[in-house]
Amino acid sequence: MANEVNTIGVLTSGGDAPGMNAAIRGVVREALANGKKVKGIRRGYQGLLEEDIVELKRESVSEIIDEGGTFLLTVRCAEFRTEEGQKKGAEICRKNGIDGLVVIGGDGSFAGAQKLAAQGINTVGVPGTIDLDIACTEYTIGFDTAVNTAMEAIDKVRDTSTSHERVSIIEVMGRDAGYIALWCGIANGAEDILIPETYDYDEQRIINHIVVSRRSGKKHHIIINAEGIGHSTSMARRIEAATGVETRATILGYMQRGGSPTCKDRVYATMMGAMAADLLCEGKTNRVVGYQNGKFQDYDINEALGMNKGVSEYMIKVAKNMSV
Repeated sequence: MANEVNTIGVLTSGGDAPGMNAAIRGVVREALANGKKVKGIRRGYQGLLEEDIVELKRESVSEIIDEGGTFLLTVRCAEFRTEEGQKKGAEICRKNGIDGLVVIGGDGSFAGAQKLAAQGINTVGVPGTIDLDIACTEYTIGFDTAVNTAMEAIDKVRDTSTSHERVSIIEVMGRDAGYIALWCGIANGAEDILIPETYDYDEQRIINHIVVSRRSGKKHHIIINAEGIGHSTSMARRIEAATGVETRATILGYMQRGGSPTCKDRVYATMMGAMAADLLCEGKTNRVVGYQNGKFQDYDINEALGMNKGVSEYMIKVAKNMSV
């Protein structure tokens, strides 16, 4: 087999996400079941360039499936964006006998995997990001846990917002993608949802909505604001000045990245990690694992990185109708 793999490396890159440990465990145990060796690369591409590499056995990944974060750690690496860094990374893989590599992360991490594939290292990407912003897949590791964490926190904020008859602006993560905000907006019954894909920065519309709701007897007003829009604190000051209604901003922040993963994130991450290992064992390279139409499947990295993903217009329409 031209691309036969004997030793599989695995790393996590970019932002951490609940379920990454389950994915690593899936890679390790599936690869070992296929008679392959496995090496873990600590601290992502930075750790690769520094040769921070350890051998992983079955027991190495015992009792981590319920843990948030990534036990392999993750660091963003500017050097790996350069051609010199990519060549060095491929050379280090070969030096350590790593002829197949599983990269767990987002689009930026996949771009690094793509470069390693061009250097002759078999690579497979696994989508690990709470933002749900990878176009080739309906599911990304960590989104389910993150959106449930945010939902539960927003429920609590709404309770106190109602008690004090406040407007609450709650900022959730999602730098360029509004999926967490949109899902929470629907799940939490928010009055307004602000996401990068659709927000027109018309604060007067929001102010008018608050005034009309207050006149109709509404005791609270919840605004879910995506991180990509941000400025929640200054927005709260402006809304309070315009409406006369006490307005507070709550930024949920990194709590959304942490915590024990949900059942879905544990199961789907395990399946994706195992599939990545199987693809490498089959001699495949330059692939990304995804989930579409109820099936786990794989795509060419070049194709995957070229896809665009938008939010569902139907979900947006329903969210608006629910808030009336």
